[in-house]
Amino acid sequence: MFPIQYKGGRLNCGYKVDFLIEDRIVVELKAVTQLLKLHEDQLLTYMKLSGIGTGLLINFNVIVLKNGIRQLVMA
Repeated sequence: MFPIQYKGGRLNCGYKVDFLIEDRIVVELKAVTQLLKLHEDQLLTYMKLSGIGTGLLINFNVIVLKNGIRQLVMA
């Protein structure tokens, strides 16, 4: 979980990542009809908060799993 900082204080809530692989890859899992920009934005937020530049967005609601995988990389 990534904590939320607001005006110098820490809030008692946070963002929950589905998987964090060896502090190198953030993985977000979905089971939706189609991946939307909203889902990519969610993953990018987790990547920015963690300082991790690589993320995988995986949608399990596809016939062929490789068609449901998107990799995002921040520069």
